[in-house]
Amino acid sequence: MENILPLLQTTSLFTGIEADALRVLLGELSAVIRSYGRGEALVQAGATNRRVGVVLTGSIEAYRPAPGGARVPIAQMGPGGVFGDVLGGSSLDSPVTVVAASGCEVLLIPYDRLLLSDGSAAHQRALQNLVRTISDKYFLLSRRVDLLVLKSLRAKVCAYLLGEAEQQGSLTFSIPYSRIQLADYLNCDRSALSRELSLMQRDGLLDTYRSSFKLLQPAALRQMVQ
Repeated sequence: MENILPLLQTTSLFTGIEADALRVLLGELSAVIRSYGRGEALVQAGATNRRVGVVLTGSIEAYRPAPGGARVPIAQMGPGGVFGDVLGGSSLDSPVTVVAASGCEVLLIPYDRLLLSDGSAAHQRALQNLVRTISDKYFLLSRRVDLLVLKSLRAKVCAYLLGEAEQQGSLTFSIPYSRIQLADYLNCDRSALSRELSLMQRDGLLDTYRSSFKLLQPAALRQMVQ
């Protein structure tokens, strides 16, 4: 696992832990590396999940199954992404499915081993990081709820794009969703979304091509959210 230490040190779960201490900690946690092919499930909705994972290579996506075979996208992650941190500590079955969006390798850690601290500084820091990561995801979920309760589609689009621009620190950015996935994320019809984006581009509010956006009038977009 020596070659994955630099990546792990950049993740929300292991940030602030020196390489030597992290090497020892991974052994104590019984961490293992597993490979998954595209479309293979890492976590299955309706089943228990008692592991925390870190994406090492490739990418994964999490979605909530909906009636009629539809999928409500929750998140997409590439190398360094942490998953299972919220689900692993619950006594309930997972409400979401996590699949490999491409061939990937992930580091898997038994949740109970992570919670059972040996008192070392590295393990204590990992626990602190775990709590912080879960808290951050709570606020992201709150943002998603705020977005979904907006009444108009344009308000939802504006709120989402402004949030992405703020998170990425630029008015020009790419989103992790296709048009179909974005429509699912915003809980709207794909045709209606495409039409709204075309109208917003015509009105000079933004430029867009596929999954890339440039916000031309952010102040006007903020007014539309209110």
